[in-house]
Amino acid sequence: MSIGSTIQAWRLSKRQSVSGLAGKAGLPSSSLEAIESGELDPQASTLESLAKALGIPVPWLYGDPKQLTLLTTDPDGEPVFVPSETSVDPVTERVLQGSKEERELYVLLTALLQGGEPKLVRAAEASLRSLVKQSRQATIPWQSRPSGHFEPPSD
Repeated sequence: MSIGSTIQAWRLSKRQSVSGLAGKAGLPSSSLEAIESGELDPQASTLESLAKALGIPVPWLYGDPKQLTLLTTDPDGEPVFVPSETSVDPVTERVLQGSKEERELYVLLTALLQGGEPKLVRAAEASLRSLVKQSRQATIPWQSRPSGHFEPPSD
């Protein structure tokens, strides 16, 4: 994604109009439209203004908001991790926070990524995506049963 596309994605994820975000950032609407369309390459100061107006750290402008949402919310959409606006890299912060709890898993993933074998990395990514999908599904058997369904005791 280009910087203009990610800025637009962030603007839309925050439910702001072009004129609304431009006003908060102190830019003309036409400049923001040109940045989002890729016609204008923003200066560092402009990126800082846009990030501040969006209420996010500047590095977040280089990543898709949907990916960061996966890292900062639980399966029900409730926030579980809220990095500060001065955060350098929220992805790294989240990984470091999680690595304190599941150190062995992070060591294994790091070793796999450092090995650099493309087939193994793709296989690990596919497996992890599958596990994330499974973790978001009901794991308690009676949650997936229709209401009024009776399960006899297994004695």
